[in-house]
This record gives sequence, C-alpha cells and structure tokens, in this order.
Amino acid sequence: MAERSIIISARAPKAIGPYAQAIRYGDLLFVSGMIPLDPKTGEPFYGSFEDQATLVLENLKAVIEDAGFNLRHVLKTTVYLKDLADFTAFNNVYARYFGNILPARETVQAAALPRNSRIEISAICGK
Repeated sequence: MAERSIIISARAPKAIGPYAQAIRYGDLLFVSGMIPLDPKTGEPFYGSFEDQATLVLENLKAVIEDAGFNLRHVLKTTVYLKDLADFTAFNNVYARYFGNILPARETVQAAALPRNSRIEISAICGK
C-alpha cells in the first residue's frame, strides 16, 4: 500500500483553511485549489486577470516542483473562473505553461471563489 504524505511548499502560499497544499500518494500528487495569493505575504492579489492567472499557475508549479514532480507530470487540472468571459484570456496564459503538455481539464464558472478571487486551479499529477 502506498504511503500518504503532506506536501508543504515554502514557495507557494500557505493553505487558508484546514487542508494541505498537496498530498502525495505513491506516484500520484493531488494539489489543492490555488487562488491568486502572494506566496510571501499570503495576501490576495487583485491585478489584471492575466496576472492573477499567471500567479496561480506559478504557485501551482512551485508546489508541484517541491513535491518532486514537474508540469509534464500534470494529468488533469480543474479550473474555476468567476466569469467565463475570461476563458479566452485564461487559455492564452494556460498555453504558456501547458501548450505542449495538454493535460485533461475542465473549466467551470463559479458563483464565488475564496477571497473574492477570479480564478482557482487544482491539479492531479502522476509519474
């Protein structure tokens, strides 16, 4: 049976609730939803949508890398947007990170996200 371990990355914001940034279970990694928080202060970042999306993906990447994985290991992402009108802008940012990798993904509009964020992304990785 695989061992379960909690992943904590100092390069990404701390969890804002009673959950782990990520859980590693054998060769799988489950990364909790990331919102646009400054990794040093933990404070929300309310810049442009593109800058928020970039920050979320950078934070996600930091957790993934600190767990011993990389973006090529991402099998699936779940994306929550406050407004689907940001879908095209999001795809442009997302393509910079995953354009040649193409993990499975769903993108849904959410009525509200934590800390009044416009975006949240979670991921599942495997080796």
